[in-house]
Amino acid sequence: MSEDLVVERRPGVVQVTFNRPQKHNAFTAEMYGALHELCDELATDESVKVLVLTGTGGRAFAAGNEISDFLSRDAVDYEDWIRSLLEKLFALPQVTIAAVDGVCVGGGLAVATHCDLRVATPHSRFGYPIAKTLGNALAASIVYRAAAVFGEPVVREMLLAARLVGADRAYATGALTAVTDSLADEVDALVEGILQLSGVTVRATKSQLAAYAARAEASPEGDEDLLREVYTGADFKEGVRAFLAKEKPAFR
Repeated sequence: MSEDLVVERRPGVVQVTFNRPQKHNAFTAEMYGALHELCDELATDESVKVLVLTGTGGRAFAAGNEISDFLSRDAVDYEDWIRSLLEKLFALPQVTIAAVDGVCVGGGLAVATHCDLRVATPHSRFGYPIAKTLGNALAASIVYRAAAVFGEPVVREMLLAARLVGADRAYATGALTAVTDSLADEVDALVEGILQLSGVTVRATKSQLAAYAARAEASPEGDEDLLREVYTGADFKEGVRAFLAKEKPAFR
């Protein structure tokens, strides 16, 4: 495991804490690699019933990706590798819970929307402000997953107006199971309840929902070509430059 991921285990439960508070827990390639390995392990581990994902520091669940990682990689291939992780996470037989305390945007929101359940503190915020920050685009399947969780009108606002959505509004859409000041207590109550459930029912239901999502949220033909056009374009180049320089981008 990456040192930026803290993995804790107890009977029936695995908890992963994103541990880069100085960077708002933004995901690095090493963190994604460790999550790939963990998902591969959990996919066949019938002793684990619940996976909890959370961030440390109280300011963020995860604020997107480490942008410098894009500089040494083919951006579309990197995004495709991240998307394959999200698919593994979504397909896990365990019940997955995103415990959000703070900002949950970009890659962080992609991870949270590929979990089964989400709980959050009142000051948490959600969104994809990439039109304001990087000038990139999301794979269609990630957009569709967000729309399935938050509803299409809210996701249009997230992406087309680059606005963040507060916890109360996210709860009103059904995207959150609970909004609470006692995040750990709420997660513990959820976990303890899930541990008492029929694993047969849970696994069968998750399989059915995954099959539905695979049909309803499949990326359209030509989506990879569209992404490659975006990631090789002037706006993304300017977005990365400005982000690393801590400047406001001047998109064309």
